[in-house]
Amino acid sequence: MLVSGINPVANEKDVAESKASGAGWHSLLRPMEPFLNAVSQQLRVQVAVFEPEIASFAEYALTNQGKQLRPALVGCAGNAGSGFSEDLVKAAVIIEMIHLATLVHDDIMDGADMRRNRPTLCAHSGNEVSVLLGDCLFARALELASEFPTTEVCLLVSKATRNVCSGEILQTLRYKKSIHNREDYLKTLKLKTAELFALSCELGGMIGGLDRNAQKQLRQFGVSMGIAYQIYDDCLDIFGNEAQVGKSLGTDLATGKLTLPVLLMLEKVPEPEKNEIISKLFQGNGGQMRWLMDLLKQSKALEECVDVIQGYVDQSNATLSELSSDGHCIALKKVLAYLTQQVSLLTY
Repeated sequence: MLVSGINPVANEKDVAESKASGAGWHSLLRPMEPFLNAVSQQLRVQVAVFEPEIASFAEYALTNQGKQLRPALVGCAGNAGSGFSEDLVKAAVIIEMIHLATLVHDDIMDGADMRRNRPTLCAHSGNEVSVLLGDCLFARALELASEFPTTEVCLLVSKATRNVCSGEILQTLRYKKSIHNREDYLKTLKLKTAELFALSCELGGMIGGLDRNAQKQLRQFGVSMGIAYQIYDDCLDIFGNEAQVGKSLGTDLATGKLTLPVLLMLEKVPEPEKNEIISKLFQGNGGQMRWLMDLLKQSKALEECVDVIQGYVDQSNATLSELSSDGHCIALKKVLAYLTQQVSLLTY
């Protein structure tokens, strides 16, 4: 397991480590700082592409980056710590624009007010502007992808964009049809989240000069890590602290989404009781979270989630072991270790 045990209440050391996690992430990425700065600079440049009346909205969306996880994966897979090309920067910009577009749309659908310690674009500018700006960001990302001399980049980016949007639709349909099972949940994760992780690693390897077999292995690493990361993020939505995380939490349940912790708990509940529990989950009364947390503790849902995450982490490590131990591999192992450390801080 990633953790030796789950504490009922976070101790002072856990809280201190959680507050220091941002610093740990930036320290890990220090060798790639020039690359990530170049990506941020090019994202700001993209603002000028939009009509003057739209530019301020685009700037609001494009300059609110978080950990730059996907650009970091592009840089790791492309060994940006040892130098990088403009094409590697462009690939990271494309993927980050797609990711930011999905966040704009997600916040509308979730009714989220806060992201990264500031109002979401929909809270700031309204849903009408936000949904259309998200579309503009998708379109601009595909336009940039078409500028590469090979059509393969545009093809990969287009497929990834389609899969991400398909994942969002499947997730919506799953909840409307009250489909609550682990298999459908994981399928959605693979499309909605893991796809961009996979694309980041694959394009980074391609532009970094690795052969096709290595690119495929990097893609598989991205899929496994992407699923592990999203399960962790879904756990954070239930077990996290808004002040520390910096975004609205509890939005999954508020919008009718049952993620892995709840699904694992429901697997242990007698069939006649499931609908009653699900109905109560969506009532949104004041004692809902305390009641849910008691159920999750009793079923050891968090411990099981950690085990599932560990399985995908193991798959990611196994994929990396098949690659040569060069700069690409070493950097990706550090990112995976950081995720493992963050998962160990999860607590009831």
